[in-house]
Amino acid sequence: MITIKKFFNDIKKYFKYILYSTKSNLKAEVANSYLNWLWWILDPLCFMLVYTFMVEVVFKTKEQYFPVFVLIGLTAWNFFNNNITGCVKLISSNKSIVTKVYIPKYVLVLIKMFTNLFKMFISWGLILIMMIIFKVPYTLYILQFLPVLIVLFVLSFGISCILMHFGVFVEDLSNVTNICLKLVFYMSGIFYAISTRIPAPYNRILVNLNPIALIIDSFRKTFLNAHIVNYRMLGLWLIVGIVLSMIGIKTIQKYENSYAKVTK
Repeated sequence: MITIKKFFNDIKKYFKYILYSTKSNLKAEVANSYLNWLWWILDPLCFMLVYTFMVEVVFKTKEQYFPVFVLIGLTAWNFFNNNITGCVKLISSNKSIVTKVYIPKYVLVLIKMFTNLFKMFISWGLILIMMIIFKVPYTLYILQFLPVLIVLFVLSFGISCILMHFGVFVEDLSNVTNICLKLVFYMSGIFYAISTRIPAPYNRILVNLNPIALIIDSFRKTFLNAHIVNYRMLGLWLIVGIVLSMIGIKTIQKYENSYAKVTK
């Protein structure tokens, strides 16, 4: 309980710093770009067009509302992937801060996640616009968006904290993480529907055991299919995310004083 109480006290204490640093990170990302923040719109749109061309034109595969379908998958995946890959080397990339001033290191994780969360909401805005363009009906099932997003955020935070800790001591962890994420990418149904492309009961097993596949499938049920999401499995993965978060927070609190020594 002391660990969790300290965590929430730290978040309350450094909340303004988290918001300020998030804003600074967003400005820094587009500081040297001619198109500035427009890249946050163009990037997901370009990838959506590439996957749409490959799947519908090259492979002759049809999926209802496919541009929206694939953009939902990319939006959820990019948030998860950018958080995980960005946090493995988060301590070393913030060496100037870690070695000079004290700051709870999970604050750095939250800054990274808030930065990616802002860009993700831009993509969700694009999805809502594209739903109008492709005549996807709006339903009350869209309200399920928030609980699915919470599961994605908590799970990403827990994994990011743990990887950030081990990334300080294991030099090759980023390479191993990238390889694992490539495997997860192709198993998550970013540009195909697991329910129709993989025979039963393996499709259900893959979705339930792969939280990112479950989350992407839940977002699609929310926006495209007007179905109730699998709250039972989402609840189980939320519990897993909370456990991982508690492990990550406790580990960081225990070892964070040694991070500065390792990064010197």
